[in-house]
Amino acid sequence: MSFESCYTLGEGEVLHEKNSKYPLFEITIYGSRLETIKISKRITCSVKHLPIRVKIHYELDTLIAIEDGIRKDPSVKLEDKFIIEGLIPAEEIEAIFKKLLASDLRK
Repeated sequence: MSFESCYTLGEGEVLHEKNSKYPLFEITIYGSRLETIKISKRITCSVKHLPIRVKIHYELDTLIAIEDGIRKDPSVKLEDKFIIEGLIPAEEIEAIFKKLLASDLRK
């Protein structure tokens, strides 16, 4: 995949997979097919320059999403916490992942 353009990560695909020294953030994207594609592409565009790996899973089942606490389409969950709710701007996504990266590096 080219890192010159933005693209949607496939199920289980890892951004920066070969950089095993980068911390791995495994996220689940909840929502409709169209909205999950949009947010996946926006995440890739926003963090492709950061020293992190992001592994994406998709949850398109509405009942499972409701059981897991989804409130907006799309929503992104890292571990047990929603980190993105709705189709937010790329700048906000970048800030969220920079904060996650900073807290991960302090471990």
